[in-house]
Amino acid sequence: MDTATATPLAPGFEQRVFDSIKVFRALADAMAHPGEIRRVNARPPAPTQLMPAAAAMCLTLLDFETPLWLQTSHASVADYLRFHCGCPMTPEATQASFALITNTLTMPAVNTFNAGEPEYPDRSTTLMIQVESLSNASGVRLSGPGVRDAIYLDVAGVSATYWRELQASRAAFPCGVDIVFIWGERIAALPRTTRVSC
Repeated sequence: MDTATATPLAPGFEQRVFDSIKVFRALADAMAHPGEIRRVNARPPAPTQLMPAAAAMCLTLLDFETPLWLQTSHASVADYLRFHCGCPMTPEATQASFALITNTLTMPAVNTFNAGEPEYPDRSTTLMIQVESLSNASGVRLSGPGVRDAIYLDVAGVSATYWRELQASRAAFPCGVDIVFIWGERIAALPRTTRVSC
């Protein structure tokens, strides 16, 4: 490799331990309150294809034991995540512990990913999906544990077909994928316990 022309890797967290704790707390809060939009305060420098919250979540959750399925073809993203997280990349969606989706227009169907098995539902894939915007003003109706009565979530760029796929997948509980939608520094989580009404 010509080191004179190689693109330098962006640094990771400035304070790895403290920043990871902040991100994990924000994610846990989002999972405990499905559909509610939360802010991730840690902003690690990252390739431009990664939204701040996506980069922060990857630096917090990924390691050498968590295979990642990566939708983007940008080498800078893969290089960044390999270097800072040590995570193996897998081309097989069913083998991934996590999937990072950067384009909702071309993202795979819900059932493309590992939903786990009744004996081992924790082995399913967690989807991190970058989206165009998030709002609680309208959208699909969410209910279930952690939701008082119901909450609405509008996710720009996610099609009605995808929501119907997700709705149908909930019948397989305790199997199923957990989803975190990401918009800039904000996230909204849909654990598999959350019911979706389109």
